[in-house]
Amino acid sequence: MTNEELRESLLAAPKNGYTRLTDAQKEEMNAYCKRYAAFMDQCKMEREATAWAVAEAEKNGFKPFSKNMSVKPGDKIYYNNRGKSIALAVIGQESLEQGANICAAHVDSPRLDIKPNPLYEDSEIGYLKTHYYGGIKKYQWLTIPLALHGVVYRQDGTVVPVTIGEDESDPILVISDLLIHLAGDQMQKNAAQVIAGEQLNVIMGTEPLQGEGSDLVKLNIMKLLNEKYGLIESDFLSAELTLVPAGKCREVGLDRSLLGAYGHDDRVCAYAELEALFSIENPTKTAVCILADKEEIGSVGISGMQSHFFEHFMGGLCDAQGVKLEDCFAASFCLSADVSNAFDPNFADTCDKRNNSQLNYGVAICKYTGSRGKGGASDASAEAMGHIRTTFANANVIWQIATLGKVDQGGGGTVAAYMANRNIVTVDAGVPVLAMHAPLEIVSKLDCYETMLACKAIYMA
Repeated sequence: MTNEELRESLLAAPKNGYTRLTDAQKEEMNAYCKRYAAFMDQCKMEREATAWAVAEAEKNGFKPFSKNMSVKPGDKIYYNNRGKSIALAVIGQESLEQGANICAAHVDSPRLDIKPNPLYEDSEIGYLKTHYYGGIKKYQWLTIPLALHGVVYRQDGTVVPVTIGEDESDPILVISDLLIHLAGDQMQKNAAQVIAGEQLNVIMGTEPLQGEGSDLVKLNIMKLLNEKYGLIESDFLSAELTLVPAGKCREVGLDRSLLGAYGHDDRVCAYAELEALFSIENPTKTAVCILADKEEIGSVGISGMQSHFFEHFMGGLCDAQGVKLEDCFAASFCLSADVSNAFDPNFADTCDKRNNSQLNYGVAICKYTGSRGKGGASDASAEAMGHIRTTFANANVIWQIATLGKVDQGGGGTVAAYMANRNIVTVDAGVPVLAMHAPLEIVSKLDCYETMLACKAIYMA
């Protein structure tokens, strides 16, 4: 054989995914991304994503889970976990004793949560105090348009949804920054100290009520909230309100090949899982989709992946078939669908380019995530990686390998470790992202589409 023949047969030669797409596939890709963008516009927090998933599941014939329910092949079932996370299943032809094919993502994203006693007035400016959620660069949240999303549980038991800043007729909210003319000291600080967490106070207004008294700006803001939502100040004590970047998902680049939005991490994988699940009928093994909460703060709490809501759901399905839950888990496979960092030439020194995911090279498979010495990683086995290679090859899924930056640079984790802790074979996979955890993240349309195809291939394996 010639050297060229040897090179072709022996060496890996990854190619840009666009070299493999047909015109028909490009058309499908663009249609898929329009649907995904519409989902992103409606779902900026875990409650909104869960509500959207429930509504779409019911449109697609899914029925609510109940304990002691009977199940048969082809049944479509969902479990709404307190409005903040959700699990869905299409019952397979095989018994759950043979395991399930699972895709797991999360629907929470870094943001600014409102404190329990948030509203105050200082120098006749009304503010809300915040506590940031997840890993953020605090300075990125200054002087950008923000919207208020969430719910308020009033003392009379009514739950009031709140959204301010998304409609074109709405005002936006904002956190101010120091003018450059007076920023001599500020500019000497490192990036983590440019703005303190306690300075992330959002401006709510400046107009005082007419008349005498103190805190008239605060009182006017509370009056406006009362007129629109029926709120009183003590209602903040039982509220979940959060500030997120205002605005819609937009195409990026003159060729429109990218999408820019808040919260691609990880709703880009959550949507891929959902659309893939809604498209299948009668899988061999039971296909399960999980959309979890609290991943950005360690997957803790009643709606996170470390809680037992997943066992409650799967245990009920197993009981209906007379199967032990531990036997089902031991025979199952999970694609932990979470984003990876796309290689950014502007910050090339943070990555090992030979092992980093790139835009337009397809869904990124991570054998391990973690930090430095693989801390916090589940580290998939050779057999698990082999299963991925075979499954994706059979389904013509475009994929690539990924690691999270240079070994000593930092790192991060996903829900993979918590799935693996349940004795479920688990591999990380997801969409490569530029500017991950920024108020606006960037993904490739091609990678979004291939991630949906990857989830579908896993469900049908």
